[in-house]
Amino acid sequence: MEIKTHQTDNLTIAEIISQNIIITTVEDGKDLIGNLYYQGFDKVVLQEKNITPSFFDLKTRMAGEILQKFSNYKIRLAIVGDFDKYGSKSLNDFIFESNKGSTVNFVSSVEKAININK
Repeated sequence: MEIKTHQTDNLTIAEIISQNIIITTVEDGKDLIGNLYYQGFDKVVLQEKNITPSFFDLKTRMAGEILQKFSNYKIRLAIVGDFDKYGSKSLNDFIFESNKGSTVNFVSSVEKAININK
């Protein structure tokens, strides 16, 4: 796993780069958040491919638990990917509502992730 740092306005952004799945459990998500929090990052950009597919099945409650931690630590999160493939109305609704705010956003490119809600 590599962390590429971006600086925009007053935000220090961690772009996570990896060929592997980084978050397979809620604990993995908590560990990542804690690590990035203590390194002083304000925002995290994470690829959908680096998160277990069960995260995107809202019935598992995994997304809710991990995203709550991001909120508690006041770290913004942008997940980059193509979410249409999941075909879940509840996930689509969740993404739509999340994208109205600034804490968690689901976007199609790293550029959008870095520049959203500066």
